[in-house]
Amino acid sequence: MSEASERRLRRATEFLDIPGRIVGKAAAWLIVPMIGALVYEVVARYGFNSPTMWAYDATFMLYGALFMLGAAYTLGQDRHVRADFLFNVLPPRWQGVIDGVMILFLFFPAMFFFTEATFIYARTSWMQGERIPTSPMMPIIYPLKAVMPITGALLLVQGVSELLKSCYCIAANRPFRDGGVDV
Repeated sequence: MSEASERRLRRATEFLDIPGRIVGKAAAWLIVPMIGALVYEVVARYGFNSPTMWAYDATFMLYGALFMLGAAYTLGQDRHVRADFLFNVLPPRWQGVIDGVMILFLFFPAMFFFTEATFIYARTSWMQGERIPTSPMMPIIYPLKAVMPITGALLLVQGVSELLKSCYCIAANRPFRDGGVDV
């Protein structure tokens, strides 16, 4: 692989990594209000014997959004679970082949289906003004459901970046990353 084509590939992957990185780092701040709600609930419940009706709903919605919106960032940082004990003994070229095949034939079809299905699901929820019927407060749920297709779209973009990184490993026969962190 020529130095010029390597630079172009790295620029392309850096560009494709931007949405997942921005959204993932911004979503990480959802942990602050989530912890605040949990602390408030514990103090109110056990300190003043006055539990809240809203803390459970708030924490599960904040955690769900945090988990989903951080998925593309986690993928871009190569932090998703995999069978590394076998994968790491292979040469970089074969690692790239395995990753590329898995991305093309498993990841992309699943993410396309997930994104399409959740878009319809979220759209219906917004149109109905859906609320959580199992909660006494019946909070709105459609903003959380809208996070699902956004997550799918972010994962698809990040998947393209990961596919390009796999192609690099195949062409250059060396890892794209050093120590699991983008270089």
